Amino acid sequence: MSDDGELPSTSGNGVDLPATLRVAGLALKRTESPPSLACWTGCFLEPTEGTTVSISLVTEPAAPPDEGTLQLVHDVASRFDVFVDRAVGYCRARLRERRFDLTSEELSWLDLPELPLAVPEAVVWADQSWAIRFTESRFRLADPYGILVTFNGTQPIDVECIEDEQ
Repeated sequence: MSDDGELPSTSGNGVDLPATLRVAGLALKRTESPPSLACWTGCFLEPTEGTTVSISLVTEPAAPPDEGTLQLVHDVASRFDVFVDRAVGYCRARLRERRFDLTSEELSWLDLPELPLAVPEAVVWADQSWAIRFTESRFRLADPYGILVTFNGTQPIDVECIEDEQ
């Protein structure tokens, strides 16, 4: 780390990486990561709930993100509430599948107006795939790292529990 707390501007591969990315008023700061990848993280205020949301951008191999990926970060941040609603609706439908092995009580939660999924955060990858991770939930399958809903563009396409820290 440099004296100002920011990571140096090169990766282990010798690639020049910016310490900060600015995307439509959002500042993403480079965080420590393995040399094979680069990660930038920032926070924004979610407009409808007024809560702080974390968003990360990951490139592998380590490289500065292209304009299309930066645009996706902007789109995700600016419509985050819409995407969270889609992710919750998707979970409500998909978690009923046998493979998730929900208890009777957990299945009953899927019919509640408020699904027990909380503290969503976004991760955008350089290949322009992205996901919302609900870091907190009463569902057993969310223990210990949450539930991940992967998107293709604006539509959720998969839901999974995160069993190991990724």
